[in-house]
Amino acid sequence: MHIIVLENELSSQRGGQELSLFDVCHGLHKRGHDITLLYVKQGDLSKKYYDICTEVIKVNGYRIERKKIINSIQGFFRDKIKIKATTNSLIYSNQYHDSFFAYSLALSKNIPFVCHLRLPPPTTKTLGLQWSLGMHGAKRLIAVSNQTKLDWINRGFSGDKIDVVYNGINTTQFQPSDDIQITKTDWNINDDVHIISYIGRLDKDKGIETLLKGFDLFLQNHQNYNLLIAGKPLCQNEEYQKSLEKLTVDLGIEKYVKFMGHVNNPIHLYQISDVTVLASLNSEPFGRTIIESLSCGTPVVASWTGGIPEILTGEFRDMLFEPGNAQDLADTLNLVLKWKDRDSQLSMKCRNHVLSNFQVDNMVDGVEKVFLNFKK
Repeated sequence: MHIIVLENELSSQRGGQELSLFDVCHGLHKRGHDITLLYVKQGDLSKKYYDICTEVIKVNGYRIERKKIINSIQGFFRDKIKIKATTNSLIYSNQYHDSFFAYSLALSKNIPFVCHLRLPPPTTKTLGLQWSLGMHGAKRLIAVSNQTKLDWINRGFSGDKIDVVYNGINTTQFQPSDDIQITKTDWNINDDVHIISYIGRLDKDKGIETLLKGFDLFLQNHQNYNLLIAGKPLCQNEEYQKSLEKLTVDLGIEKYVKFMGHVNNPIHLYQISDVTVLASLNSEPFGRTIIESLSCGTPVVASWTGGIPEILTGEFRDMLFEPGNAQDLADTLNLVLKWKDRDSQLSMKCRNHVLSNFQVDNMVDGVEKVFLNFKK
């Protein structure tokens, strides 16, 4: 098939949805599908896309801006002229924000449009005219979890139209370290220091305040633990990070917490960590960092929200805590770390859980299956 992919910024620094899209495109390319990529902004994934795409096209944007309505409409028409399609083509948008352009392009080319639901619906009662038109014009929707599917059903979308495809990762890339001590030395961390880590964007919905308060409570009964926070604000500004840094001072834990900024390759951080934490407050659609950490053999403490309980199933349910509850987070950290000391097989159990359920090929299989239903 010929798949016309819409992406905003070709950057791995924005979050898991950009990384997952590249993994999908790479997998589809390996299976012989032709990829045309549309993008708005360049980023560190640009070269990788050029290696796998038949064509890469820069567009002006995916929305008609009210303040620039004439230029936006003209840009829409100019961009559509650049894009070639056949009867075997399909439009694939990575997020609902781009659905209006995707649907209008699909109409003009008389080809189907599929949108990946990697985010919960917006919290306002309406999607907005452009997004609403675009999303209701999609032939199929792909949700990253059953909870995300339910969230969109509750916003008026038919469940019969939504397929669930869990995210997957390359488990040969995310794997345990052969020597944790050497890895710690590379990061200038003493062997006797234990690591709790957070990897992701520094935004309010990620519950970083809960994490810091929970870590403070945890430290009251533990020594030689540091909290490493890797990421930067995306929805919030730099002032938000400063407020988090101030919170560590107010709690008196500043010497135990390090804000590392964006880490290009978080694998070593997963490997040296005793546990990672995802303290999301909202309906987290999936939580890619959870399976990355588990694949590296590192257990995860995460809030019971959104699609997270669909990842941490079975005995891993004990790793879940109540969203926003700092004391429950601290108690769960304590439980999981005791579990790790008691069960020498926990690291392998974590990795095997991902090997069995969240391989990248499983994700590509699911997306490809949706696409092939449109093949003429």
